[in-house]
Amino acid sequence: MANFPPGIVFLAQHLPYFFFPPGVIYALLTVFEVALPRWARFICYALSFPLSLMIQVQCMDFINSRSAKKLGAVIPPRIGDSSLGGVFSLLALIKAFKSGHPGDGLSDIFSRVGNTVNMRILFKDRIFTTEPEYIKAVLATQFDEFEKGSTLCDNFYSLLGTGVFASDGDMWKFHRSMTRPFFSRDRISHFDIFDRHADDALKLIKARFKHGYPVDFQDLVGRFTLDSATEFLFGKDVRSLSASLPYPFYAPLSQSDTESASDEFARAFGEAQLETALRTRFAGYWPLFEFWADRTKAKMVTVRKFLDPILAEAAGGVGKEQIGVGKTREVQEGETLLDHLVCYTDDQNVLRDEIMNLGVAGRDTTAATLTFVVYMLSQHPDVLCRLRNEILGKVGMTNRPSYDDFRDMKYLRAVINETLRLYPPVPLNARACKNGAVWRSKTPGGQDYYIPPKARIVYSVFLMHRREDLWGPDAQSFDPDRFLDDRVQRYLTGNPFIFLPFNAGPRICLGQQFAYHEVSFFLVRLLQSFSEIKLNTEAQPTECRPPPSWKEESGIKAREKVMLKTHLTLFSYGGLWIDMKEASAVEEV
Repeated sequence: MANFPPGIVFLAQHLPYFFFPPGVIYALLTVFEVALPRWARFICYALSFPLSLMIQVQCMDFINSRSAKKLGAVIPPRIGDSSLGGVFSLLALIKAFKSGHPGDGLSDIFSRVGNTVNMRILFKDRIFTTEPEYIKAVLATQFDEFEKGSTLCDNFYSLLGTGVFASDGDMWKFHRSMTRPFFSRDRISHFDIFDRHADDALKLIKARFKHGYPVDFQDLVGRFTLDSATEFLFGKDVRSLSASLPYPFYAPLSQSDTESASDEFARAFGEAQLETALRTRFAGYWPLFEFWADRTKAKMVTVRKFLDPILAEAAGGVGKEQIGVGKTREVQEGETLLDHLVCYTDDQNVLRDEIMNLGVAGRDTTAATLTFVVYMLSQHPDVLCRLRNEILGKVGMTNRPSYDDFRDMKYLRAVINETLRLYPPVPLNARACKNGAVWRSKTPGGQDYYIPPKARIVYSVFLMHRREDLWGPDAQSFDPDRFLDDRVQRYLTGNPFIFLPFNAGPRICLGQQFAYHEVSFFLVRLLQSFSEIKLNTEAQPTECRPPPSWKEESGIKAREKVMLKTHLTLFSYGGLWIDMKEASAVEEV
């Protein structure tokens, strides 16, 4: 049924539910010989659906409350919503997703009710939390009691297939075991790939500035990370940096005049992510909102058109005798990740799924980090000056940084971490409870929470990272020194789960150190070449600028100069347009 519209498939899969309630009514009327006019029978049949749903919900609430009581716990406080199925709450979440700030829709609720709440949406429990201890339970201490879940995997299937980010159990273990060897220290400490593509990126920046136009830095680092990731994964980059950079909206050349194959891929991939992220708001009912057509389908055709020739070339370069021996062979010197994957399987779907998943990790998250680091440097020239002094003092104006150099550049790591705190690449994440679980109270004598079976858990790293009770009264300020001074001991050392830019537990990001190295390397090269960074808000399309209402808000939201949005990762809507001053050939530090 894969070729049928999503809505038709959904209805077909739920036919028993649609026929059962009126079937029961028909049977009762027949058995008890109740004579009703035809119109009255139709009314009874129609009312059987909401009645059946109400009975199911009430029964499930009773069972869950009883289970919680047996365990000495309670279900997290439910947000009151007078609408049928929590539709008002759903609409508020969709509005916040489409036009609001990543914290909108939840921050007010948390401030009123507490840091863990239950929103009954479309008759399903959704537990939202920013509590580090509960997030720790989901990701680490009670890992086996939570999973991605069939609903979330179905939401992501058309984009990520059964890859590592959209699978559970043996399939997840299979994908993770395939990729783990490629993130060893030896492999991620060779910076030749970064150096080549950083050099290409810097040449593009300088050429664009000479023509008098600002640069969309978000687009640029998306290309840098795409080329770096594809060379690391495939052994051959896609040369997205060889294409022309976009111009600001007021320039004579339009985007369509300059779009290359790699641009089309990046655009289609981003749009597919937006559609997929919207699906998660509807959970398992998303096919009803894409009834006649899968909104990701056309976009994924573009994505696959770009990727499939690369996969086919890699698969063609491996002999049949090597396919399937991945588990019994060591990774060879000079072997790419795709070469290694092909030795596990020649199934194009499995290969594509894994590459798509690693593409999100290798391109989007790192590009987001670089984007927001430079955004913060443009807003904090004192931080930029201090960081640049550290870089030039350690590696000079032209030397290539090494692994040991990065270990010594403490302020560089602090700047990156502070950016990851305020602008985590993955602001929201979700899990599903398998068979029911108990979250122990974080305070002695406090009330434990019972998480019902199949309940969806949504945890916001974005909001947790900005909590003043966890990070201090200056939590809404950008201050890299918080990762260097006594605040480390005061807040972070004893409670490490308040900082989770890379997730934690068995599903922690394998590419964490790879990402730190890539971001660090590019920043060093950038600040060796440029001494000043300024945000060009005039180049930002009008519809992509923060609305005036944001200035009336509290905290860092009121100071935002770009409009934050999220699909699977955080991004600046409309790009990040910057001007920079090229450094003089010789500078004293």
